[in-house]
Amino acid sequence: MKKLLFAIALVPLTFQAGHAADLGGGYCQLVQPSQLMTIESNSQLSDEVVRLMTEAVNVADDDRWIDSTSPAFTWASEAKVACGKAYGYLRTNTRDAENINKCECFHQRMVSYMY
Repeated sequence: MKKLLFAIALVPLTFQAGHAADLGGGYCQLVQPSQLMTIESNSQLSDEVVRLMTEAVNVADDDRWIDSTSPAFTWASEAKVACGKAYGYLRTNTRDAENINKCECFHQRMVSYMY
């Protein structure tokens, strides 16, 4: 009986986590193709990715959004991770299109729920 209850408790969490980061589920259609990928200079691209990441970190750390019923906090959390990964790759002069696209997408989603 304990195993069954434990499995049932995990189902919603597994669905939500996979669902939030799903690029194919229509969440990123607002920003596809990524505008960030049109920036030719890796230095300028890094600056923009860091700007988006910093904004996401600020929202994810703000009690106003943490305590809100708005999904802005969730998307801020997703954006800061994706932007952090994109920035990490950029530090080695590698443009990781997947994380750059996620960074921009999740940041856009965050902003769309804030205003």
